[in-house]
Amino acid sequence: MAVDFGVFVPQGWRMDLVEIEDPFEQYEAMTRVARVAEGTGAYDSIWVYDHFHTVPEPTRNTVFEAWTISAGLSRDTKSIKIGQMVTCNGYRNPALLAKISSTVDVMSNGRLLFGLGAGWYEHEWRAYGYGFPEVPVRMRAFKEACEIIHRMWTEDGVIFDGEFYQIDGPINEPKGVQSPHPPFWIGGGGEKVTLRLVARWGDACNVGGKPERLRHKFGVLRGHCEDLGRDYEEITRSTSINVFLLEEGDDPEDATALARGSKSYDEYSEQFMVGTAEEIVERLRPRVEAGVNYFITYMPRVAYEPGMVERFAREVIPAFS
Repeated sequence: MAVDFGVFVPQGWRMDLVEIEDPFEQYEAMTRVARVAEGTGAYDSIWVYDHFHTVPEPTRNTVFEAWTISAGLSRDTKSIKIGQMVTCNGYRNPALLAKISSTVDVMSNGRLLFGLGAGWYEHEWRAYGYGFPEVPVRMRAFKEACEIIHRMWTEDGVIFDGEFYQIDGPINEPKGVQSPHPPFWIGGGGEKVTLRLVARWGDACNVGGKPERLRHKFGVLRGHCEDLGRDYEEITRSTSINVFLLEEGDDPEDATALARGSKSYDEYSEQFMVGTAEEIVERLRPRVEAGVNYFITYMPRVAYEPGMVERFAREVIPAFS
């Protein structure tokens, strides 16, 4: 089975621009990685996170806003697709988000991958004045947003009167370039709500975890598709992975020293797949066997030296073509 790959660009959220002082140069470093990925011809897409504050804890460091940079990257690149993994529903009115995404799809000449999720990062929710509703409340709002956005991409004069959102015939022109609409990626593995929303509205899902969890979640998705009369095979099934690609002969502890900082190698290797190209391929295969047909990769320190992005394209991706 052919598998596609995307790669995150460094936007600051994971403290991956802190060694560059000038904010313009930080943006240029992000763009450079996007162009490197595009230039390989191996990646289907580049991705950004939708966050305002850094992790693992909020610090006073650069984090570029997701939709602004999606628009910017759509003009900085020429052919590679651009996605958000994933837009937080709580940060923008969904009708406005439908309008924004339609505009970016036009700016990119039909290269937008639209990612949406319910959101989770409490500190930034509260800091920006959004409160932080309980999970069931966030999920009900998320469900309404999926319908509004999808309908505004595909219908005129949409009327919606929900618990959280009300719209009265908003005009969304142009609706975008892609037909019938930009691919709708829904993030999360919730079995009762999120995966059912994927079956109802989504073109792709993003689910995390080890192979056994992925296999189970995709089985749940398949069941929802059967209930709703949806073709399960037309849904892209993605997962996100953290990778540190070693060169042959590298000592893993020495090679990862800068990237892991104060973390022990054991701790770091729990969060990142550390290995040579051959070892990474062997760790990805069980996920493919579990049903994954799209990997979205994050690689450390590529803002300073993007060579790992090129090596991954050259040494790993061809094993899945």
